[in-house]
Formats: sequence, structure tokens, C-alpha cells
Amino acid sequence: MNEMLLFLLLAATPANEWPGFLGPVSQSLSASKLPLKWSSEEGIAWKLDLPGHAQSSPVVWDDVVYTTAVTGPEKNDYHLFAIDLTDGKIRWQKTIPSSDPVKNSVYVSRAAPTPVVDADGIYTFYESGDFVAYNHAGDLLWQRSLSRDYGKFQNEFGLAASPVLVDDSVIQLIDHDGPSYLLAVAKKTGETVWKTDRTGRRSWSSPRLMTVAGTLQIVVSSAGSVDGYDPATGQRLWTYTAVGGNTGTSPIPAGPGKVIISASAGQMGENAAEARKSNLLLEIVANGKGFEPRVVWTAAEATPSFGSPCVHQGYAYWVNRAGIVYCLDQTTGEQKYAQRIPQGSWATPVGIDDRVYFFGKDGLTTVLAAGPEFKILAENQLWLADDVQVDNNLQKETEERRQRSAALFGSRIQYGYAIIPGAIVIRTGDRLYCLR
Repeated sequence: MNEMLLFLLLAATPANEWPGFLGPVSQSLSASKLPLKWSSEEGIAWKLDLPGHAQSSPVVWDDVVYTTAVTGPEKNDYHLFAIDLTDGKIRWQKTIPSSDPVKNSVYVSRAAPTPVVDADGIYTFYESGDFVAYNHAGDLLWQRSLSRDYGKFQNEFGLAASPVLVDDSVIQLIDHDGPSYLLAVAKKTGETVWKTDRTGRRSWSSPRLMTVAGTLQIVVSSAGSVDGYDPATGQRLWTYTAVGGNTGTSPIPAGPGKVIISASAGQMGENAAEARKSNLLLEIVANGKGFEPRVVWTAAEATPSFGSPCVHQGYAYWVNRAGIVYCLDQTTGEQKYAQRIPQGSWATPVGIDDRVYFFGKDGLTTVLAAGPEFKILAENQLWLADDVQVDNNLQKETEERRQRSAALFGSRIQYGYAIIPGAIVIRTGDRLYCLR
């Protein structure tokens, strides 16, 4: 698919849609039609408590919000909800039993992959390996278990990669301690179109689509490499391996042939040395023999938390765990500022017109002015401190190091969002909010 076909595909997508993880490849939204300020008492059109827990983002198609959840002490059941965008009422709910039950703990991913949706249906992958598709009426199109087909997953913290749609295929990345692979399945039947093996690695990043020399490619940034694949065949077209610590963030397209890569030092700083050289702008150049990745610039200080950077109006924005926002010139990599906001963000920030939204981990969204000068436009606390999540499915941790981390993951957290004209939909572990 060339750039013109990609443009036509995007132009054909109605505006009231947020079809997958981190939204569409390109979308024009007006900040004047989106809320700038809200609180736990004002600006909330509706909120919906959902059973169990989910770390996924919501997706939107037409007037329906789709979101997932998992319930049970052994992560026994996975759920997909179709929710009316207007009033927050559940239109239908579909539940499947997990094909690979594991202990329900804050230390493992819990309904972490985000679904992807188009005019034909909703395609949902769960970290158990269950891959399911429904039409918009909630009828089952197909269902399969990748852990049964290709082997059980080996990762003590679970999986989180979200699927992407390319033409008539759904692409799913499976990176774990065992045999890893990139897989394309037919969106109408769920049958395998191609499967490309990868070296085993522990990672939670998602693949993204970008154009390189007029061709559409799948780009994967994951635990020691950045790779480009042909979406039609699964052939690897290029690789860049001078990276490390890129286990949780996804590649961010930054113009034709260019992509922002990010990497974290890790919870205990185990990837610090590699991460310092792995927050960068990569350009993929056609050289007559294929494609060659080249580093355009490297960020000297910027590092992310769990969220990826965002690119908006010529600038790239990182936010780390401590809440320090780094703003860099997208073209040159020159750092414009490094300033602290009240909360670090686990969700990826997003730029809309003259604003950049940072969805803080503990419910405080900071809205900054877009551009090279640091200016806070609004600070919005979505819930009160005593309004906390209680998940009776969680099993208590017995190891000391896991007990210490339980507090970090056990509270209500802003995990993801969907943004459409006039509304922001936010997903926490146990709740869905619609802001207007």
C-alpha cells in the first residue's frame, strides 16, 4: 500500500472513531470541541463501573465504545463490552473462559491488550492467547487460542501487545521468553495468513504502521531491536539492534520513513546504560538493495515511563515516572525544556491543536500548551483520594519485592483513552469515564 492509498484509507474513516491502541494513524481533532477542564464533580458526561480489571484502552466506532476486562482469581474469564457513547449504558457483553488461567495478581498483565475495530467487527486479543472477533451486533465471527496453536506463553508478567489492522489481516505480536513471533490472521476467518518467527524476548510493546519510501510497513520496537516487516508477507525488511530497554513503549511514527523509539531504565535501573542511547529518532532509507535504518538524533536526557512519547506540531514529548516532561524539537532533537508536572503518566500523552494532554497515573490530567515553552493550561483531578479501586479477585502477594510493588499497581490508574470530536473516554482498571 503506498502513501496515497494510506491517505485514502484514512480519509474514508469517519471522524467519530478511535479504532485501536493510540488511535488512528492520523486524525484531525479540534481542541475547541474537547474539554480543557474537568473534575470529579464537573465535566463528566457519564461514568461506568465495570467488573474485574483492565489495563487496555477503550476504542470507539460510530456511537459505541468497546472495552475489555478480566475477572476471577485465576483470570478465569475475559469480557468485551459494547457501551453506548451517548449515555454509557451497556448494549451487550460477551464473555469467554480463559484458555490459559493464571494467578490474578497486580504483577501480571490484566486484560492489557487494546482491541482494534473497523466497519466489519471488533478484534480482541487477550494475554491468555485467546483471539476473538465479533461483529457490531455482538455475534461471534471466529475464536482461536494462540497458546494452544503455537505453545504456552512464558512470561511471569504477562503480555500486553495490541493488535493492528492492515487490509484484510489482523497483526499480532507475541514476544515472550519462549519462541516469539509476529502473526497475521485473516480478519474474516481468523485463519493464519503468515507467521514470522522472532528471537525470544520479554516485552510488552505494540507494533505500529508507518510509511517508508511509499510502502506501508509494520514497525516493532521490542527488547533489543527495532524491526520493519512487510504486512503482506511477514518478511523482515530491516533491523536496528543498537538499542536496549525498549520493552514497554511502542514506536511512534514521526513523518514518512521516520519513527521515534523510546526506552526506559527499568524499575531497578537495570537498563540504564542501554536506555540512554535508545531514545532517538530513526529514519528508514531505501538504498536500492532494501532499507537501511539511520539514527537522526538521540535524546540525551529524555526517558519514558510505561507510556510512549508523542509527536505533535513539530515537537516530541516524553514524560518519566517522576513527572518530568521533556520537549524536543522533532527535526533536530534539541531539548526545549525539561519541566515537572504533578504526576507521571503511564498512558501515552496526546497532542490536540494547541494542547498536549498528560493523563497522570493517579487521575490528575495536566494539559500543557503545545510548543517549545512550558505552560500549564489546566490540572484536572478525575477522582477523589478516597475513591479507590477494590478488586476482590486479586490474590495477595507473598514475596517481599512483590508486596512492595503491589501498592504501585493496586490503586486506580489512568491506563488509556479514546478521543473523538467533543469527547474524551478514559479507562481505569475498574471504570470507564466519558468527559464532554
